Amino acid sequence: MDELKLYTYIAVFGSFALYFAIAWWARAASTSDFYVASGHVGPVQNGMAIAADWMSAASFISMAGLIAFLGYGGSVFLMGWTGGYVLLATLLAPYMRKHGKFTVPEFIADRFMSRTARIVAVICLIIASLTYIIGQMKGVGVAFSRFLEVDYGLGLGIGMIVVWFYAVLGGMKGITYTQIAQYCVLIFAYTVPAIFISLQLTGNPIPQLGLGSTLADGSGTYLLDKLDQVVTDLGFAQYTTASMDNRLDMFAYTLSLMIGTAGLPHVIMRFFTVPSVKAARSSAGYALIFIALLYTVAPAVGAMARLNLSHTIEPEPGQHIEYEQRPQWFKDWEVTGLLEFEDKNNDGKIQYHADENINELVTVDRDIMVLANPAIANLPNWVIALVAAGGLAAALSTAAGLLLAISSSVSHDLMKGLFFTNLSEKRELLAGRITMTLSILLAGYLGLNPPGFAAGTVALAFGLAASSIFPALMMGIFSKTISGKAAVAGMCAGIGVTLLYVFQHKGIMFIPSTRFLGAMPENWFFGISPNAFGAVGAIVNFTVAIIVTALGSKAPEKAKLMVDNMRLPGRSKQQVSGH
Repeated sequence: MDELKLYTYIAVFGSFALYFAIAWWARAASTSDFYVASGHVGPVQNGMAIAADWMSAASFISMAGLIAFLGYGGSVFLMGWTGGYVLLATLLAPYMRKHGKFTVPEFIADRFMSRTARIVAVICLIIASLTYIIGQMKGVGVAFSRFLEVDYGLGLGIGMIVVWFYAVLGGMKGITYTQIAQYCVLIFAYTVPAIFISLQLTGNPIPQLGLGSTLADGSGTYLLDKLDQVVTDLGFAQYTTASMDNRLDMFAYTLSLMIGTAGLPHVIMRFFTVPSVKAARSSAGYALIFIALLYTVAPAVGAMARLNLSHTIEPEPGQHIEYEQRPQWFKDWEVTGLLEFEDKNNDGKIQYHADENINELVTVDRDIMVLANPAIANLPNWVIALVAAGGLAAALSTAAGLLLAISSSVSHDLMKGLFFTNLSEKRELLAGRITMTLSILLAGYLGLNPPGFAAGTVALAFGLAASSIFPALMMGIFSKTISGKAAVAGMCAGIGVTLLYVFQHKGIMFIPSTRFLGAMPENWFFGISPNAFGAVGAIVNFTVAIIVTALGSKAPEKAKLMVDNMRLPGRSKQQVSGH
């Protein structure tokens, strides 16, 4: 066994052993433990768990890769995801915690006094969560197949077993304390390579400052100026000014990510685990600090990875390396299929250029940038192994939260809340664990066989949450007039138009007469891409709900008192323990 593989086994399976130990220690003994960790999690610990739950494989693996290739245009992900968390922490979480329910569909059913609203909310939650979880499971399989050199399916299976153990055994209680450990692993794994590379390139150990520093070669050239020069020499747009061509699309994309983030049910559930509204607000503040530790480093990681990648493939303008002399990291990633080379002119050399006619490095998948970055920079093997453990921690932490959201919506909202209202606590806990197991199996299947409309993007999941769950929660908290019928109509319209638009773009033509909606970019609605369409879906949701309300379907007086209880200081509070 080579040194890198040994370090990787130690890092990955050592972290798994830690998760198992925590799960056994924090196993759930009641439904309150399973759904909300009995509401006894402290704000600092909850803030750390929220950060791990929220920073998925998309944040750890994909975001810096997107920034590396999009440059300035990649700021939509920083603004969208971070801004969305602020929306969640200020506009939704404290009020929902004060109301004191276990799940998002339960809150919607209670506020809108509608069984139908609960069912629709569960359906929307499952659609958005399953779409999101596909990316997490794929991230687990890719990390295993690359770093441990096992089959993708085997790696995915190992990840499923790990999640099953601590999620089914511990529920929210086990997941909470496991996510605290996962946050420590992922933040350490993300920042340590960034510190090494920042020192290499600029001599500054702080990546956030290294991004704006001069290079360590004594030239006096700033890192970003050098990167601009390198990418423009290769025919790409200038890194520091590149942005999306359509500003409306950029705005819609940012908005969709923001309100989609605020509507993600697995993150909202984390605020039900603290003992009070004050603790919910405090945990939101701590989580933002913990999130910022990664999000402020991501632009530096993206820029430095792009510079190292370009230099490795083309050390000087016009100087191309022989394919047979390609570096080891290149060979390693070719095996995964995420890096492919096609010698179009048969000269045996690798060229990397924006012009597709001479671009002989055909595919550099953006998702490999963070994982491959330490190897490209020739960092020690233990650092490369640490990144593997961090990527798995990010994917598994979010997957566990999503699976719990799905499980609780089925066992608590459908079975206990609607169909078997006399279900005992013991049987409900068993139902939750069985549902969790089935959800993990389904997630694994989707990871092995991802549907075409969801492959390669998690933005769709945010769009679905933005178009369905977020408007319902906002209207439930800040409107005294929106009724159950209006909320149901709005959710159905919002998620319906979003799914229709995305399916058309991906070529799933189950309704031929609507082919014009999104099949080709030139036919996009006002130039808005399918990944950004959640913002339009949200507008449709709000509009339909308001129209239905205006037509005479108004909320009862009891709902108005409920809104007052949530929003006005000094009103009665429902505690989770008394639910």
